[in-house]
Amino acid sequence: MKDTVLTVKNKVGLHARPATFFIQAANSFRSAMWLQEGERRVNAKSLLGVLSLCVSEGDTIKIIADGPDENLAIETMIYLVKSGFNNEEEIMQCIAALPHK
Repeated sequence: MKDTVLTVKNKVGLHARPATFFIQAANSFRSAMWLQEGERRVNAKSLLGVLSLCVSEGDTIKIIADGPDENLAIETMIYLVKSGFNNEEEIMQCIAALPHK
């Protein structure tokens, strides 16, 4: 199991479009993945789960992956969160390049 803790820096947090990119990337991996904010933990592959956390700019999140591709999963999610989800074209290329399960 691998995990990382990050601070969300984009203005809308993980709402709407960024959340969609987040779960699209998470669903590319065979590993089980969770997103945690505070004491709440949800399936990182569920749009409703991710949206239910109401992650905003400045919030600290923990991303957890457990499975055969957990290292790549964590590295990819770190990249996406640190990118601020600002360059949609670059994010789409990144997601398209991921190995699909």
